[in-house]
Amino acid sequence: MPVLTRRAFAAGLSALALPAVIRPARAAPQALTVASLLGDDKPETKIWLKVRDLVEAKLPGRFDFRIVGNAALGGEKEVAEGIRLDSIQASLSTLSALSAWVPETQLFDLPFVFRDRDHVRRATSGPIGDEFKVKLTDQGFVTLGFINYGARHLLAKEAVTTPEGVAGKRIRVIQSPLHVELWKAYGALPTPIPITETYNALKTGVVDMMDLTKSAYAGFRLYEVVPYLIETAHIWATGAVYLSAGFWNGLDDEEKAVFAAAIAEGADYFDALMQADEATSMEAAKAAGGQTIAPENRDAWAKGAEGVWTALAPTVGGMDKIRALTAL
Repeated sequence: MPVLTRRAFAAGLSALALPAVIRPARAAPQALTVASLLGDDKPETKIWLKVRDLVEAKLPGRFDFRIVGNAALGGEKEVAEGIRLDSIQASLSTLSALSAWVPETQLFDLPFVFRDRDHVRRATSGPIGDEFKVKLTDQGFVTLGFINYGARHLLAKEAVTTPEGVAGKRIRVIQSPLHVELWKAYGALPTPIPITETYNALKTGVVDMMDLTKSAYAGFRLYEVVPYLIETAHIWATGAVYLSAGFWNGLDDEEKAVFAAAIAEGADYFDALMQADEATSMEAAKAAGGQTIAPENRDAWAKGAEGVWTALAPTVGGMDKIRALTAL
């Protein structure tokens, strides 16, 4: 009868263990739901396709990006609440919408505070931007980058070119105190309505006008109900690229670094796409009957908004902080 030596016994154990070493069970990809307000052809969704590809290149098979477009998961407020509940793991949002949780971010929303895109970029990439990232993250919005949606312009059913033309009109506004104060200053009647409901509100006469970026003007086909875009450029719409705290806290250090780098690159990609999209959006709007007109007496528009600076100064850090921002 053959004798089982110690060496043979050890070899047998190694053979039994070997398959588990060379063929470990593969973990299923971690799912993350990403909410976008617009379709696959818009920068709001394309940024997440870019981030997905960048993450996949560094961490293949580890994450399953489930990108849900066309506001199927709700408007900005509903998505933000989903992020805080961790039922949604990633999205974009204007700072206007997030100011409900971090009122100080209204600093970047003040009317006529920014001159152009470069001015916005200097602000978001500097100390104030870093401060806002911390405050947003503390509220459950892990903000890894800022984006520029472009300037907001007045959209109307008729050619309103002066501040006096706004007086007495019902205007849809973002669900933000600043935006309410801005249009009150011109004598309008502000009505907060989610972006997903604005088309019908304008079509049925619930409101007469609204303000929005050029890209979203075309993206929501609003030229069909408010054919005039008046280039007031009164607010530059800054946005956050953010993840839910629950998702972020579950990542290891390597994964956090990959997501942070991917979102930083995605934010630059978004800004480039948005500039190009504005041009094509306005071509589409013009072809469908939309008209772009210049406002009269821009100084009068800016002067009419001065009261908003005064009213919001205590909330956003004081008048000195506002003036420092304008001087960047």
